[in-house]
Amino acid sequence: MPLRSTTRTSLVDLVIDQMEGLIAAGEWAVGTKIPAEPVLVEQLDVGRNTVREAVRALVHTGMLEPRQGDGTYVRASSDFGAAVQRRLRRSCELEAYEVRASLERDAARYAALRRTEEDVAALRAALADRDGAWRAGDTAAFIEADIAFHRAVAAAAHNSVLADLYGHLTDALRATLRSVVAAPVPDAVRHQFDAHAAIVDAIEAGDADAAERAALAHLDEAATALREQA
Repeated sequence: MPLRSTTRTSLVDLVIDQMEGLIAAGEWAVGTKIPAEPVLVEQLDVGRNTVREAVRALVHTGMLEPRQGDGTYVRASSDFGAAVQRRLRRSCELEAYEVRASLERDAARYAALRRTEEDVAALRAALADRDGAWRAGDTAAFIEADIAFHRAVAAAAHNSVLADLYGHLTDALRATLRSVVAAPVPDAVRHQFDAHAAIVDAIEAGDADAAERAALAHLDEAATALREQA
């Protein structure tokens, strides 16, 4: 979705709307740097003050984050996601994980009832990426692959509200997974390979009860690891 010249009167609001649209559509992905101010001024055909006010407003909501000497980065994909992140910063990792766990349990159950062949293929691919990253010893890639796997489960549930909630939550919960992976003896991670495979098997088989049990099995183990580190 390319930027377009803005000619209407409420310029700041229109620029904010365009920026929010780019973020929501993934053109400006979470974690990436937005174009520099001169580029935005040229592409939007507005003044510097208008761009600065729009950016300042999105920084205030938490969607953007300025980094001294580096630029401005996308912090959340919506103002709701930014609000979730602000709330999570006031909670402990275990509390946040328990909320995520409840969503994952329901996502697994609904996915078993609603999955398509394309969903199953996406889950198998995500599972392979996760396992491959762990075997390669690439912790950063493993964390991203694990998040991608669970997002694929949420997508297979075919409930847009659940998927959005889970997406906003996982953006702010990478630290939780890092804590589990960084444990001195990450047995919770090693033991979860069978549990993750069981989730996919149950979803593919359309067995909602088995999918929920498999999800709870790996969630309980990870929660235990977090409690031991507390």
